Amino acid sequence: MTLHQSVDQNSSSKIFPILIWVRVFIHVLAGVFTLSFLFPFIGRTQKDRKIKLWSKRLLRIFNLKLVATGLEQVTTSPALFAANHISWLDIHAINACKPIRFVAKSEVKSWPIFGWMAKQLGTVFIRRDSTRHARKVVEQVAGVLKTESICIFPEGTSTNGAQVLPFKSNLFESALIAKCPIYPLSIRYIDQKTGLLTDSPAFVGDMGLLQSMSRVIGSRGLTVHLEFLIPYCETDSGGAGRKAVAAYCQESIAQTL
Repeated sequence: MTLHQSVDQNSSSKIFPILIWVRVFIHVLAGVFTLSFLFPFIGRTQKDRKIKLWSKRLLRIFNLKLVATGLEQVTTSPALFAANHISWLDIHAINACKPIRFVAKSEVKSWPIFGWMAKQLGTVFIRRDSTRHARKVVEQVAGVLKTESICIFPEGTSTNGAQVLPFKSNLFESALIAKCPIYPLSIRYIDQKTGLLTDSPAFVGDMGLLQSMSRVIGSRGLTVHLEFLIPYCETDSGGAGRKAVAAYCQESIAQTL
């Protein structure tokens, strides 16, 4: 390799991430425009179509391939989805195949731009340090489940994806109240080069959002696997409580890892 070729490669390696950041910035601005000026005037079906398209484009910008299995068994009626949580990308990956509402920690509201977007999309925010507030959220989610599906991350935090933390059972009560199906949803991130699980997209510890995004940009060639698993239906449960439902979902997801 000549010195000239080496300089060209170094320049390309520096310019490429900058171009990705520019594309992300433009794409986020397009999302803000859509939420501000189009969403107030269009129906649910059109909103879902635009959310799905926007999320797919975001995954493409990060060169993230999406593989979803089990979606054909998912009911069209409202349901609760319980997923393991690894990254801020989880929400966009799910929306790219099935637009849905989410429950998120209250800190997400303070994220620049993304927090505002989450609020506009109908995200239900929960304060993890307040039992009283958690009870209100259970009632709120039960109300949502009468007309719309919603996804929760019962671990209560994000992980590196290698294991599933014990599921907190509180929010499962909302699905038992609404008497709707409950789907375990497994999320895995795979390095396309090695075919192994990767923690590159993991959003853990004190990591900031921009730092996490930078890691994903530097880890080109990832696949996110979504696996919709066999649902737990309250009508077939014989009146089982929320802890039994939480344990079922946790174990179902753990087996996929």
